[in-house]
Amino acid sequence: MSAMASNVAGGRVVASAVRRDGNAVRSRRPPGLGEFRPSRPLRSKVATRVSADSAKKISQNEFTERAWEAIVLAPEIASNSQQQIVETEHLCKAMFEQKDSFALRILTQAGVDPSAAVGFIDRFISRQPKVSGGAQQVLGRHLEALVEEARVRRSAMRDDFVAVEHLVLAICKDERVGNALMAELGLNEDALKNAVTKLRGGTNVTDQGAEGKYESLKRYARDLTAEARAGKLDPVIGRDDEIRRTIQILSRRSKNNPVLIGEPGVGKTAISEGLAQRIVQGDVPLSLQGVQVMSLDMGLLIAGAKFRGEFEDRLKAVMKEVTDSDGGIILFIDEIHTVVGAGGSGGSGGGMDAGNLLKPMLGRGELRCIGATTLDEYRQYIEKDPALERRFQKVLIDQPSVEDAISILRGLRERYEIHHGVSISDNALVEAAVLSDRYIADRFLPDKAIDLVDEAAAKLKMEITSKPTVLDEIDREILKLQMEQLSLRRPAGSRPSEQANVSARLQRVESELASLMVRQDTLTFQWEQEKAKLAAIQQLKEEIDAVQTEVSQAERDYDLNKAAELKYGSLMNLQRELLDAEAAMDAAAAQGGDLLRDEVTESDIADIISKWTGIPVSKLQEGEREKLLNLPAELHKRVVGQDLAVQAVTEAIQRSRAGLSDPNRPIASFMFLGPTGVGKTELAKTLATFLFNTEEAMVRIDMSEYMEKHAVSRLIGAPPGYVGFEEGGQLTEAVRRRPYSVVLFDEMEKAHGDVFNVLLQILDDGRVTDSQGRVVNFKNAILIMTSNIGSQFVLENMNDNSEGGKAYRRERVMEAVRGHFRPEFVNRVDEYIVFDPLDFNQVRKIVEQQVERVRSRLKDRKIGLRVDESAIQMLCEAGYDPSFGARPVKRAVQHLLETSLAQAILRGDVAENEQAVVWAHGEGEGRQLLVAKEEGQRQEEPAQQELNGADPYAQMSWDQTPQ
Repeated sequence: MSAMASNVAGGRVVASAVRRDGNAVRSRRPPGLGEFRPSRPLRSKVATRVSADSAKKISQNEFTERAWEAIVLAPEIASNSQQQIVETEHLCKAMFEQKDSFALRILTQAGVDPSAAVGFIDRFISRQPKVSGGAQQVLGRHLEALVEEARVRRSAMRDDFVAVEHLVLAICKDERVGNALMAELGLNEDALKNAVTKLRGGTNVTDQGAEGKYESLKRYARDLTAEARAGKLDPVIGRDDEIRRTIQILSRRSKNNPVLIGEPGVGKTAISEGLAQRIVQGDVPLSLQGVQVMSLDMGLLIAGAKFRGEFEDRLKAVMKEVTDSDGGIILFIDEIHTVVGAGGSGGSGGGMDAGNLLKPMLGRGELRCIGATTLDEYRQYIEKDPALERRFQKVLIDQPSVEDAISILRGLRERYEIHHGVSISDNALVEAAVLSDRYIADRFLPDKAIDLVDEAAAKLKMEITSKPTVLDEIDREILKLQMEQLSLRRPAGSRPSEQANVSARLQRVESELASLMVRQDTLTFQWEQEKAKLAAIQQLKEEIDAVQTEVSQAERDYDLNKAAELKYGSLMNLQRELLDAEAAMDAAAAQGGDLLRDEVTESDIADIISKWTGIPVSKLQEGEREKLLNLPAELHKRVVGQDLAVQAVTEAIQRSRAGLSDPNRPIASFMFLGPTGVGKTELAKTLATFLFNTEEAMVRIDMSEYMEKHAVSRLIGAPPGYVGFEEGGQLTEAVRRRPYSVVLFDEMEKAHGDVFNVLLQILDDGRVTDSQGRVVNFKNAILIMTSNIGSQFVLENMNDNSEGGKAYRRERVMEAVRGHFRPEFVNRVDEYIVFDPLDFNQVRKIVEQQVERVRSRLKDRKIGLRVDESAIQMLCEAGYDPSFGARPVKRAVQHLLETSLAQAILRGDVAENEQAVVWAHGEGEGRQLLVAKEEGQRQEEPAQQELNGADPYAQMSWDQTPQ
């Protein structure tokens, strides 16, 4: 930054821009009309060489920072204008070009357009004589007289320093440019004095930063009542009890400071806006009528406060304006916990932060303040300071119900329709409230429902302004045909037949291209017309909203003639035009063929929910009845046998979906019992895949890792002070991130008894609190526990498949369960399902599934596979073991089939685009699987094998060649 060196001696002022190395540089171009020069803070290092005689005339110590900045800048402006004498017009221009110019604010307050003053001064400077050759500058006598007049004004106003307002008032006495400027602007000295008095607010200039403290409240706060009067605030629906309670506290004599406490997104800030709207409408007690509600921005208050005490000065200036209003201003501080410690010097023991500065005025009732903060931050910051807490009266803000949230959305619908230029159906609003309450558990109504509607409307608006899909596909097809056309126009082969084929193909391409381009032009014209209609409807809605705001303002001002003229004239005409435009759009939509749609529907809301939560849109749009009817068939695709288990799972989920189960518990909780390898874990995976479209939605907890007592902390997180406290628990973090999942507790009998204490609350109330105090919701989760307890009773009586035998097995298993688990745990599980051991036919189906998986992997390598009945029979016999279920089958397929195929591929017996056939050879212990290439196949494209008309599933000899 260059420093401005000024030499005031013998009535002469010399100005030059000096680099840090002392070399002079050319001054920058002066700002043009309407351009304001950014303010440059004066530092003590600015070189000022003033003689003893002139120091008595102009000294930096007697001016404020802004006033001295203008005086130092005036010689530079004169130099850039090639003028030798520094006069009052240069000082005026310097004051006008300052950032956040206080001189222009004075003129604005006096009712003058500031650009008119800037233009007049620029024209005056341009008419003055210019001097070339770098002659030394001279301090003009009029400027000296103006500075002296400013000193007189300072004394008359009993200020300690000469400020910008003193220089502006002194311009009234200036004979060079001041009188002409006042005449041009139509101002007089009294008007300027009144403007200065209003801006200063009765304060005096007691330090060199005085101008920055004028109108502090206007600078650091928003006037909510002015915004409500202008119709800029969203309507506040409901919350009457909370607003009435707030008004009641504000009407107290002392400690009249309500603090709104609630979770994020429940509408704390909206209550203050609702109060401002009621004040504008006059729907408040006499003590609050005509009061301003100002929202203080703590970020603006702190920003730029570099030096110690600067923040405190700003806050004191704001508080002084509020207290001087004598109850006419109510201060609203959002996130009020930020005042605790704001501006403090650190450490402990009564530092003068913002909270301590507010305490005296809050206690005496001089300052009416509304605060808003969350429960956690109130407890963390406000409650720790009892002296500050007792000065506020708590108003608890609860989350609205789904019905209330729907009413709030209906009240906000018009604002969002005008903003996005679309219409929002009532069904979409209902769906937003219901789905957000059901699927978004970590946020609160109405905020999450409003966000759903907002994003769905934004998505539709983006589709309207973007090229339609059908038109985009035509553009791509045209580009593809144009590239083919260029390729076909190249010289063809020498043979006549090739030339004829190319010519015919070229004609077909050109014909198709011509028809597509006509179609493209037609659709483009239709798209532009539909966009224009939608834009016209949006413009009408905006005009109607503006007229309604004017009507409300006229009614508040009791200008009934204007209100009636607007309501029954302009407003009715606009509403009639809107109805006609919407009717024309509906008629065109009824005929079909529209490229654009302008209404947000339930499907748009469901689409946004799917993007937020990961639940597929098709699952949300699919009817619950059809979804549940498909459940048994889908489960049986992967789970072999176990009809009773599949039926029990289906029935439990049907009860939950029908609303007959407890909504405060998980969707369902099962305990799968039975021998190993019978499909307990596979059923859990299949259920997760069907309900949530991915196996990743299953949270698997291996309970063998929780055999120690202290391991329970791994589920919900380590307690405070222990390693891993901030990482959270394996169970709670997984469900908190994905609330809609299947939670599998594998091998439950191996866990320590204290682990079951954690599960009691999950099974009963559908919730658990983790180590950090967060409530994790399990109400949309399916809990599945597996155990091998009592499996020996199932295997001992496995051949008795009668109803009596199954009932006997179940009773013996349940006795073992009740003997191992405590009664309070056993009583909380919804369903106990005993899995039967696998018979030989079920093992055969599992073999078929495993062979299909092998065939799928071979298909990726372009190799077909046909498995002979003898090989299927051999795999079944090798893998059948009732004690171990399906796992021996997987091992048999791996060791016998996959190994034989791998060796054949490595030997080169089977290559790509060929088909392998597998059969069993030999007898007894020497029996083995052989692999060979299927004969009679073309290597380029293997054909589908026929099985002499026999059912391939009957003989288990089928193939699937790559496509």
